[in-house]
Order: sequence, then structure tokens, then C-alpha cells
Amino acid sequence: MTIKVFGKPVSPYTQMVYYVLKELGLSYEIIQPSSLEEIKTSEYLATKHPFGRAPYLDDDGFHIYESRAIARYLVNKYQGTKTSTILIPSDVQKAALVEQFISVEISYYSQPLNKIFRQFVMKKFYGTEPDLKTANETREEIEKTLDVYEKLLEDKDYLTGEFSLADLLHVPLTLYVIKNGEGDLWNKRSNVSRWLKNISERESWKNIATEYKLT
Repeated sequence: MTIKVFGKPVSPYTQMVYYVLKELGLSYEIIQPSSLEEIKTSEYLATKHPFGRAPYLDDDGFHIYESRAIARYLVNKYQGTKTSTILIPSDVQKAALVEQFISVEISYYSQPLNKIFRQFVMKKFYGTEPDLKTANETREEIEKTLDVYEKLLEDKDYLTGEFSLADLLHVPLTLYVIKNGEGDLWNKRSNVSRWLKNISERESWKNIATEYKLT
């Protein structure tokens, strides 16, 4: 049975799932909601995502929601079956470092990016103007976070030293923010810039960008 991913390809969180699927060499079917209202229906809340969000994954009757949980599930079940890509190492300590940086991504990196994403992408989508004061304050948060990343990435191409799920999860939201004019925040930091190039120019991501017209 084909893996089914419910969500819109334009969503950075759905793109996280696509990226994992591509890296693992897995085929999948995309099911898009017909409207924003669909993911708030009682049927959707009861059977797909109780908080009315996407993505949601159906793997031969096994249902799971939340992009990072989906990613971990796919790695744990399918890693090594179709490709040689290792996103979570079997070594306990190396795996712990991947989990450490996934936690860093959630807690310190994606939170300010989400704020600026909402200001410049979501408000534009709904036809409202961004709050420039909030946007400027959020840029300062991102600057501080990227200063830490610049140190973490000294003499390393990837956060743990090798490409992993932790790196992959950073890509979609980062590129959305950069696409909306914030690229200097990354470009002026040599280690961060090198890292972003490494994780966003992999064949699997380039295939996603082409397939869903993200560039």
C-alpha cells in the first residue's frame, strides 16, 4: 500500500515529510485538503489530526500526525531499506546528538522563523499587512540564534558532523523565510551559509523544489 501524505505541498511542514520520504527513497501519494475548512471538520479532527492541522500520514492503516513525529517514524521503519542514507544513526550517542539538535531546531531556531513566516507569508496570503515592529524584533531573535549556530558549525559541515534528520528539518522553513527577503541573515555568517548550502542542495531537496515549483 502506498504511503499517503495529507497536506498541501506549499506548507514547509509537509515539505519536511516529503524531504524525508525522498531521502529514504520511498514513494508516496499526496492528498490535499479541498479547503481550509476541511481540516477543521469533525471527521478530520476525529480521524486525522485532533488540532486541525497538517501534515498527517497514513502508512497502510497506521495513522500519525505532526511532521517531526512522522519523520522519526519513517526513519525508524524504513531507513536502509531503499537507500543508504542514514538520518538517525544506530549508535546510541550519535542518535542522541541528532535528537539534541532536533530539540534545538524546535526550541530556538524554528520559533522565531515561524514568527517572521507568519508576518510575511501568512499575512500576505490572507491579504493583511505585516507588523513591522514584530518583524524587526523577530529578526533580532534570529540573529542571536544564528550567532550560536555559527559557533556550533565551526569546522563542521553539519550539526552532528554528518548529514542527519536534524539538518534536514531546518530546510523548508528557512528557505521560505529567505525567499521573502531575509537571506542576509544567513549569508553573512560563513559557517551557517556553508551549512545551508550543503543541506539545501541535496538531490532529494532539489527534486522537491522542482516538482512543487518552490524556487
